Amino acid sequence: MLNSSSSSPSSFFCIIILIQTTLLFGFSFSSSNNEATILFTWLHSSSSQPPSSFSNWNIHDTNPCNWTSITCSSLSFVTEINIQSIPLQLPIPSNLSSFPYLNKLVISDSNLTGTIPFDIGDCSSLTVIDLSFNNLVGSIPSSIGKLENLVNLSLNSNQLTGKIPDEISTCISLINLHLFDNQLGGSIPNSLGKLLKLEVLRAGGNKDIIGKIPEEIGECSNLTVLGLADTRISAYQDLYHQRLNGLVGAIPNEIGNCSSLRNIDLSLNSLSGTIPLSLGGLLELEEFMISDNNVSGSIPSTLSNAEKLQQLQVDTNQLSDLSGNRLSGPVPDEIRSCIQLQMIDFSANNLEGSLSNSLSSLSSLQVLDVSFNKFSGPLPASLGRLVSLSKLILGNNLFSGPIPASVSLCSNLQLLDLSSNQLTGSIPAELGQIEALEIALNLSCNLLSGTIPPQISALNKLSILDISHNQLEGDLQTLAELDNLVSLNVSYNKFTGYLPDNNLFRQLTSKDLTGNQGLCTSGQDLCFVKDSSKTDMALNEHEVRKSRRIKLAIGLLITLTVVMILMGITAVVKARRTIRDDDSELGDSWPWQFIPFQKLNFSVEQVLRCLIDRNIIGKGCSGVVYRGEMDNGEVIAVKKLWPITTDEGEALKDYKSGVRDSFSAEVKCLGSIQYGYMMKITEKSDVYSYGVVLLEVLTGKQPIDPTIPDGLHVVDWVRQKRGLEVLDPTLLSRPESEIEEMIQALGIALLCVNSSPDERPTMRDIAAMLKEIKHEREEYAKFDVLLKGSPANDAKVLATSSNASVMQTLNTKSNNTSFSVSSLLHSSSSSKLSFK
Repeated sequence: MLNSSSSSPSSFFCIIILIQTTLLFGFSFSSSNNEATILFTWLHSSSSQPPSSFSNWNIHDTNPCNWTSITCSSLSFVTEINIQSIPLQLPIPSNLSSFPYLNKLVISDSNLTGTIPFDIGDCSSLTVIDLSFNNLVGSIPSSIGKLENLVNLSLNSNQLTGKIPDEISTCISLINLHLFDNQLGGSIPNSLGKLLKLEVLRAGGNKDIIGKIPEEIGECSNLTVLGLADTRISAYQDLYHQRLNGLVGAIPNEIGNCSSLRNIDLSLNSLSGTIPLSLGGLLELEEFMISDNNVSGSIPSTLSNAEKLQQLQVDTNQLSDLSGNRLSGPVPDEIRSCIQLQMIDFSANNLEGSLSNSLSSLSSLQVLDVSFNKFSGPLPASLGRLVSLSKLILGNNLFSGPIPASVSLCSNLQLLDLSSNQLTGSIPAELGQIEALEIALNLSCNLLSGTIPPQISALNKLSILDISHNQLEGDLQTLAELDNLVSLNVSYNKFTGYLPDNNLFRQLTSKDLTGNQGLCTSGQDLCFVKDSSKTDMALNEHEVRKSRRIKLAIGLLITLTVVMILMGITAVVKARRTIRDDDSELGDSWPWQFIPFQKLNFSVEQVLRCLIDRNIIGKGCSGVVYRGEMDNGEVIAVKKLWPITTDEGEALKDYKSGVRDSFSAEVKCLGSIQYGYMMKITEKSDVYSYGVVLLEVLTGKQPIDPTIPDGLHVVDWVRQKRGLEVLDPTLLSRPESEIEEMIQALGIALLCVNSSPDERPTMRDIAAMLKEIKHEREEYAKFDVLLKGSPANDAKVLATSSNASVMQTLNTKSNNTSFSVSSLLHSSSSSKLSFK
């Protein structure tokens, strides 16, 4: 026990310090261990295995200070998380508030998902937040405004939405604000003018940002970069010390006074005028981009003073410039001084001469595009010095000579386009050494010869290969190992042999293979081989000729077979037609006039072939009715009318010779009426149509209202009338016996259009009734000749005598159906006709 009287003040303070130190270290140990647990749990929150670079992350460690990408303070607190270009497919770590001493949070290009957590604002020590080039969604949390020590905020190249929060204006230490290439909208907050230390504000690539730049931005006196390209911002306002006067009109000469400017991006506007000479005073300038404007004139030579210039984009203007302009002449040697240039695009101009060796001095150059010009001469071997080059596009020029093997030294090359030139020689085997070549290799439309070097098979990342329109030869087996190819064109060369048996070659179209005379391209399985080592599989000229002879023989055999079949069919048809013609009443002569009353789906020859005895379904006083089946399967009734006599005094003579004229007026009547259909004699339902047609012929009436089924109003009208009133007046001039026959036909028509389908007669019944009428007409003619008397009374007697047989025929049809034909047989002296 401590005696207070003997204790000195110094010993007391030592005890207090010892207690505080113990507590501090205990807290330190506990906190560090908690941070390790949070980080380890976050890394293993995915079902997939963490990347191998995190193999030293051990859950049993007391703190994460020795882990990859983690930095700690002297007290073992996490101060930095720095993960770049490592695919994680994870959300941002939760519980960021558990890292009170976190100073730097960098997780970029790591495929982060989800949203930015709101508690990120509780990490009050943060000075750097870099979450760029990920797949983050949602809005920017307003809690970021609590980070007063924040200097750099990079959230660019994600999928963030919503507005730029006003709360960012409270991050008073902010120098760099990168929000470009997202899906942000709304206007730029006026409050950003409070960020007096702000030097860089880049919000381009957000197409939904609208309005104007607030005038308050002019208070940001240190602002050197303002990027708003590809937004809907209407115009720039005056900026303090920059004096940019808007996105229309000319670029002001005063821009040269902004000596601290590093980036100028005025693309996608309506600027005009010339590029000011004062740009030569911007010694810190790294980027100058004015693409897609209306700037004219030339590029000022003073721009060469900007020795730090890395990117120059002036395409799509009216410069006399770079891409898509009217540049002419050679490339100046002075370009070698632009050692920081990363991209040169001279495409679509009128540049000429040789490609300057001075380009080889641009060791930082990543893209060189001089396509669609008039460059000529050989390709310089010095191109191999461009070790940073990723895209080399020299197509559509006049380059000649061989492809320099030194191109293979461009080890970072992803795209090589030498198409549409006059290059000769073989494909350099050294191209197979460019392991990064994964986008495209285009050597088409040149004069290249020889075989495809086997080293090309090492380009197993290549997606597009076009070697068409050259003079290359040999087989294509070397290309079998290019597993990642999605597009291949080898057309118009001298390739021979079989095709590699893989999915790509089996899916190639004929246009990708055409123009190779010795290449098997029939598309059959015989054209594909799996073993590329079999050299005997290539087709030699003898095999090609043999294959052609076999194909020719097969083609001739098929042609001969088809001809013989056609001849046989023709012979059979002619034989059948001859048989039909022999049976026809017409014999070899067809003295008939064919008068169609509407558009038909069959020909007159098809109709005439039906006029044979076995197709007769009835005969009457006016002609013979045949059943005809057309080539399209349609069944019709064909009526052949008796010839017209010219002298009634020769009626008996004509009758005895087989010439009849009792119903010839039907022809004239039919010729004057336009029908909306052709009557078919098939099923019972067609009986109604037959009756309607007959009524229209006899009464001279036609359907008027298209909304009423054809003939209905004619039927109703006839039922309301009686006797001869219904007949067509043009027919009443006929002899009394023929009028009698018409009235009988009228009765049959009304039976056919009975409102109850079950009460209608069949065509067999109709044929029987017509037969009775015919018999009656013939008997009447006999009495007329023999007795020389009035035929009316005799006809009445004959009609009465024949009534019983007709009634008997109809009544035997069924127990439930009976027809009254008493209305069909009556005296011609009667002026009325009654119907039941």
